Amino acid sequence: MFYFCLFESKNGLYWPLNDLKTASAPHTSRLKMASLASRRLLRDIDQVKIVGFRAMGGYGSGHGDGGGVPIPMQKVNIGKREIVWYGTAGEANYMDNIMHPFPAIRFKEDVGEIANLRKKEAGDWKKMTKEEKKALYRASFCQTLVEVEAPTGEWKSITGIMLCCISIGLWGYIWMKTFVYNPLPDSITDEEKQKAQIERMIAMRVNPIEGLTSNYDYEKGRWKD
Repeated sequence: MFYFCLFESKNGLYWPLNDLKTASAPHTSRLKMASLASRRLLRDIDQVKIVGFRAMGGYGSGHGDGGGVPIPMQKVNIGKREIVWYGTAGEANYMDNIMHPFPAIRFKEDVGEIANLRKKEAGDWKKMTKEEKKALYRASFCQTLVEVEAPTGEWKSITGIMLCCISIGLWGYIWMKTFVYNPLPDSITDEEKQKAQIERMIAMRVNPIEGLTSNYDYEKGRWKD
């Protein structure tokens, strides 16, 4: 038969010992004392409950609204909140996440009216009102899964900002075209000069392989069909 326990070495570290039978009698009492010390240590850690808390946009404002405690991770005291689950990464924190719908701790502390409801929920739920059941739910969870997935309307502000940027760009282009850029040369705007330029390119046989004059039939003196 094997037991897993902890014993404390001289340097203050805890090491595992699997085979209790192989230990001698003096060592057995020492192991029992070490086991009690390890339990006391775990109990003290549970009483401190100082954990990393990651706030994703605040509790009541959904994701991305910029409220609540900002990232990076903040150190907070979870107070009298009950630890009810392993959580996302084994930390006693609260987070509304559709991928992990069960946070490690409850949303609210068990104080005041919530503490009274906790005692009442241990009895017959038929004696509880609908409002009390909702209050118990809100004490454990900040949002329902429907509220977590609900659209925030953020696309409206993004669309508005995009339209404002586009309008600024258009007005900037109009201003540059009116006051900064020079007028186009007549070699581009005058149709007669454009025709003369094309005739000159044909006469000089510019790009006869794949360019402009490759489409001109010099024997017939006209453009190819």
